[in-house]
Amino acid sequence: MRDDFFPPFGEFTPAQAADAVSHQIAENRAAVDALVASPPAEPMACLRALEAIGDKLNRLWSPVSHLNSVCNSDELRAVYENCLQQLTDYSTDMGQHEGLFALYQSIQASPAFGQLPLAARSGVELALRNFRLAGIDLPTEQRARFKAIKERLSSLANTFSNHVLDATQNWHYHTDKVEDLAGLPESALAQAAQAAEQKQLSGWVVTLDFPSYLAVMTYADQRDLREQVYTAYGTRASEFGDASLDNGPLIVEILTLRQELAGLLGFEHYAALSLAKKMADTPAQVLDFLHDLARESKPVAEQEFAALSEFARTELGLTSLEPWDVSYVSEKLKQRDYAVSQEMLRPYFPAQRVVDGMFAVVKKLFGIDVAPVAQVQVWHPDVQVYSISIDNEVRAYFYLDLYARSKKRGGAWMDECRVRRQTGQGIQLPVAYLTCNFTPPLKDRPSLLTFDEVTTLFHEFGHGLHHMLTKMDVAAVSGINGVAWDAVELPSQFLENWCWEKSVIPLISGHYQTGEILPDELLEKMLAAKHFNAGMFMVRQLEFALFDFELHRQPAPGSTAQVQQLLDQVRQSVAVVLPPANNRFQNSFSHIFAGGYAAGYYSYKWAEVLSADAFSLFEEDGVFDPETGARFRDTILAYGGALPAADLFAQFRGRAPSVEPLLRHSGIRRAA
Repeated sequence: MRDDFFPPFGEFTPAQAADAVSHQIAENRAAVDALVASPPAEPMACLRALEAIGDKLNRLWSPVSHLNSVCNSDELRAVYENCLQQLTDYSTDMGQHEGLFALYQSIQASPAFGQLPLAARSGVELALRNFRLAGIDLPTEQRARFKAIKERLSSLANTFSNHVLDATQNWHYHTDKVEDLAGLPESALAQAAQAAEQKQLSGWVVTLDFPSYLAVMTYADQRDLREQVYTAYGTRASEFGDASLDNGPLIVEILTLRQELAGLLGFEHYAALSLAKKMADTPAQVLDFLHDLARESKPVAEQEFAALSEFARTELGLTSLEPWDVSYVSEKLKQRDYAVSQEMLRPYFPAQRVVDGMFAVVKKLFGIDVAPVAQVQVWHPDVQVYSISIDNEVRAYFYLDLYARSKKRGGAWMDECRVRRQTGQGIQLPVAYLTCNFTPPLKDRPSLLTFDEVTTLFHEFGHGLHHMLTKMDVAAVSGINGVAWDAVELPSQFLENWCWEKSVIPLISGHYQTGEILPDELLEKMLAAKHFNAGMFMVRQLEFALFDFELHRQPAPGSTAQVQQLLDQVRQSVAVVLPPANNRFQNSFSHIFAGGYAAGYYSYKWAEVLSADAFSLFEEDGVFDPETGARFRDTILAYGGALPAADLFAQFRGRAPSVEPLLRHSGIRRAA
């Protein structure tokens, strides 16, 4: 392995990174112009040369971008914003580079094109599509406007994300009275005490980091505390807090610019533009899909909410069931009916045991070996690097960063560090970043995961396997690159299924004090409670998806009030839990305003249809059937974006996808 293969975390300052990125952008511009002026005669050599130019910049930018998410600081943020502007400018220029476009056209038109490898042909076809989506066909004046919009949208997305992070970090609840936190489990109290210590305060501190927030919403007996924390979380980055962090005006500007962008490219609205890179063909198809799921799910959700309300009234003395009561009451009802809770399960899922068990699962499933790698520089002592091997041949590496901490963006995600590609020295192996925000270890105990966190870990590792087990050696279609966005969640949601298998529980569980695996009694209760409030969860996701898609299908809003009005209309249509008037969920909806899910949040449910149906084949053949596992690995995971997602699914499953397994797995429709 070359010395420069892994990023040199800890060896560069933000200022050095900024200089390196700026220098590489200038070098890339010159290199592209030179290549266009005098391209290699052989198409594959030309494509490899172009790819190498892009890879140099990606290798520099990847660690800077990643550090901005996991070790945010004022200095790094300033560098990131400066580089992001330059990169957006460079990307748009390359997308509108007439010479480069003509070069790709000539490659496609050449007699040798049909003899190129599948990955190369697909990469060229995707590049030509992307040129058109970057405005290559626009007249000069409109190209300039397109470029200005892209630059502004990039800046707005970054600012939106920073506002959410800052608003989350800026709030906390402090108390010296443990009775104020009555009901919180011991693990949550210990974490609150550690948070107070880190802030140099006495007593206990509740933050808006998700593990802390969720613990209060689920277990805190003090209703006014639940309401206070719920309100703080639901009004982040809004007009109800620091005015400088209000994302409301940003949302209006983002939506206005997106609709203008779509119009420049000849699309009716941004939702139609979004579908140009997805499996779904038309906005009507997406809306029909979501509304069909809503019709199946809402009656179930209404029954569940009625049962919660009745339980809250008769057993807990709550005459009304408010949004800040729902998780708390749900947990009480779940314990009554199933005698099981996330906290009851937590001691059996120490993080390292789950990680090692997950590696054992994928070995049985895909024939891969995962092993720790030493002497690789990381950005925090908690981070571990691993290799992935098949038949003793290393195929990939990944960084695993599990725990929540200050200055780290919330949520869980996978991102690429290095992409698999053919170089002059051989195959460049893929490297992934896998990032979560679980409760960190305490002084006297390891990190203990809730079962929801166990499934989150499997989910992100599924994304990682998609990136790392690719066999494509052209960067444009390697791993998740080039994959239709509404299919990219297939491998991640697919892998979650194994968390629920009885044969897997001994692999991923082991009490942190005794090593005892999860007892059969608790396992049966956990499985029995699997579909508890499944309808309410489903309509919540449909609320997000419909709001997102309708928002990008409507004319640009003239005000934040119009955005809120649309969200209220969607909630009236599908929701069973209606939040208070001051809720500003949209102001921290980073998936669509600072991520890649604009007019695409429906992708989670769309891909869940694919993942549930894919898993149903394992239910038929055996959850660890080696032939079925190898077929999934060698189709869905291996081909990346080289073939359409629908074709790959049909290759694996032998037919088009069916929605029935999703409805059954979700508990919305019982098996016959």
